[in-house]
Amino acid sequence: MTSGTASRREHERQAALDAAKKQQGAAAARRRRLAIIAWTTGLLVVVGLVVAGLVSARPTQSSEARTAPEFTLPATDGTSISLASLRGTPVLLYFSEGAGCDACLVQMAKIESDPAFTATGIKVLPIVMNTAAQITPDMTRLGVTTPFLLDDGTTSKAYDTLGKGMHEGLPGHGFVLIDAQGVQKWSADYPSMWIAPADLLTEVKARL
Repeated sequence: MTSGTASRREHERQAALDAAKKQQGAAAARRRRLAIIAWTTGLLVVVGLVVAGLVSARPTQSSEARTAPEFTLPATDGTSISLASLRGTPVLLYFSEGAGCDACLVQMAKIESDPAFTATGIKVLPIVMNTAAQITPDMTRLGVTTPFLLDDGTTSKAYDTLGKGMHEGLPGHGFVLIDAQGVQKWSADYPSMWIAPADLLTEVKARL
């Protein structure tokens, strides 16, 4: 083998090595770009989900006044309550998913234990689409003493509360304020399944 042939072969070998390194570098760069794209896409998806969650958890409210629909409903304590019988007293209706929704009952427990609510003289009526047998065990377990009104869906529909939560045929987590003259002054739904009693009372007192 001549020195010229050896030199050519060495040059070809080096060129092949350089080409292989270049291909490896290009492949590594592609992998890095794909990883960055995948990470960025994933981050955008997460951000989108967070934003969507925050938007969907925001309360919806209405201050449109109307004559509150009348109702008479049985209660878990064996009595019955009509809206007409409470004329002269502000009433706050609390519609919720009821049995099986601990957050719904904890909300009522916190409201009834708040002395500020008691001091206002506002009558809070929790309304659920359950039987007494369904809701009473949860009331006992979570320490709720206020009787729940038992609705067959008629009252919940009249107050436009159905399908506002996770279940199409049930109320979500909403409140309706009725003044002493029987006029509906305010309504709000809380997809977050919670509002602090102090914040709720602020909303209510601002509209009475």
